[in-house]
Amino acid sequence: MTRPRVILDCDPGHDDAIAILLASRHTELLGVTTVSGNAPIEATTANAQVVLDLLGSDVPVHQGAPRPLVVPAFHADYVHGESGLDGADLPPPSRPPASRDAVGYLVDTCRATEGIWLVPTGPLTNIATALRVAPDLAHRIAGISLMGGGRFGNRTAAAEFNIWCDPHAAAIVFEYGGPLIMSGLHLTHQFQATPERIARLRPIPGRLSRLLADLLDFFSHTYVSRHQGMRGAAVHDPTAVLALTHPELFTTSQVHVSVETTSELTRGLTLIDDRMLLERPAPNTTLLETIQAEPAFDLIVDAVEHFAATAG
Repeated sequence: MTRPRVILDCDPGHDDAIAILLASRHTELLGVTTVSGNAPIEATTANAQVVLDLLGSDVPVHQGAPRPLVVPAFHADYVHGESGLDGADLPPPSRPPASRDAVGYLVDTCRATEGIWLVPTGPLTNIATALRVAPDLAHRIAGISLMGGGRFGNRTAAAEFNIWCDPHAAAIVFEYGGPLIMSGLHLTHQFQATPERIARLRPIPGRLSRLLADLLDFFSHTYVSRHQGMRGAAVHDPTAVLALTHPELFTTSQVHVSVETTSELTRGLTLIDDRMLLERPAPNTTLLETIQAEPAFDLIVDAVEHFAATAG
């Protein structure tokens, strides 16, 4: 299978770190753009660079939007800690971002090289802005594989965090008109960093395995302490990468998804049209429904082993 060319747009975030790991292992990762979400933009940018440093990667990081399009900024320190990557003794980033113009980078790169997949794993501010300033991108990119939304919420009863953070951006992305793959909470809660899975990382030699295991321990503690019936954190963001690199791990459905932007109760809701009516809207989304969790975690272990051997 040909390695997809990818730009990863993220807000690291523990699970974003795993998405960077898998994208570095299994895609042609052209660049990483950052957005405000799990932590403020300066923190998410530094975190992205730190993770790439740990992998020995020289992929450039471009800093993006410091706040959503319309609504105020909000951060998930209650899940990821103040830094966005609490739980491990991480080194400082080796260098500043390659630019502070993620949108410009997205536009220029996608115009210069057609067929790139955009993989956003945070709020969709950068992607929506790029599509607004350069509508031709909709026909130049291969598609968008995003983590967000779902058949239930987490930030509210209706809405998942990424979509809730910038619902106006999400509405633009879901209406852009090209291929779109959605990894929602109903899918990602099937993929948990259980104690047994985290324990598989610790025997791998090198600091990468230790740091990632420490990060997942912290992440899982916040999830287990805040949820009923969960044995570990939902490892959300890597699923948006694996949907491109290992699609055989998933079952899917073709649905129409709309985003609620204004309701006080349901802002950020991804309304999945499951009606059987013939006049329902045409599908605009490939919805990931189930994942083979153990083989998916095998790929995380493999990636850590690979980079532990090559990056030290």
